[in-house]
Amino acid sequence: SPADNVARVAEAKGVEPNEVTVVVLERDRHDELIAELRDAGARVNLIRDGDVAPAIAAAQPGTGVDMLMGIGGTPEGVISAAAIKCHGGALQGRLWARNVDERAALVDAGFDVDKVLTHDDLVRSDNVFVAATGVTGGPLLRGVRVGAEGIETESIVMRSRSGTVRRIAAHHPSGKLRRLRTEGGR
Repeated sequence: SPADNVARVAEAKGVEPNEVTVVVLERDRHDELIAELRDAGARVNLIRDGDVAPAIAAAQPGTGVDMLMGIGGTPEGVISAAAIKCHGGALQGRLWARNVDERAALVDAGFDVDKVLTHDDLVRSDNVFVAATGVTGGPLLRGVRVGAEGIETESIVMRSRSGTVRRIAAHHPSGKLRRLRTEGGR
């Protein structure tokens, strides 16, 4: 249950449940989850989109994100699992069918829709690379910033085998970008 998860994270961190921050996508399907998390005493941070970044942030210290909970997309789950393998965090989830027909299709394809999947189920290799660039700002990366001199971006590049995490601050000068556009990208 959400309350059990909050209690376990609080215990692992040596804090009270009201010091655990959980990020949840602001969707109608999460109304009950949000209520349960708040009843458990957790701080709930609602976001409108972009659930991969907080999943990665939850695996990094100092981001202010302890957990991401809710129903998200499969590609986002796989990307999050790969990033979590780089940081040594944990991911647990189940396949979620939107309707009876989708559930039947998953079962017919041989999937166990009740099985709890881990990051190792979603990403089997122990040698994965993940790169992400912030588009909108959040707890993990600064978003794209446009100025008179150019565009500033921030990226993170991770490798699970070595545990290496690199942060890259990039400057894209306006003049060169304009010239590239007029030259057709050559």
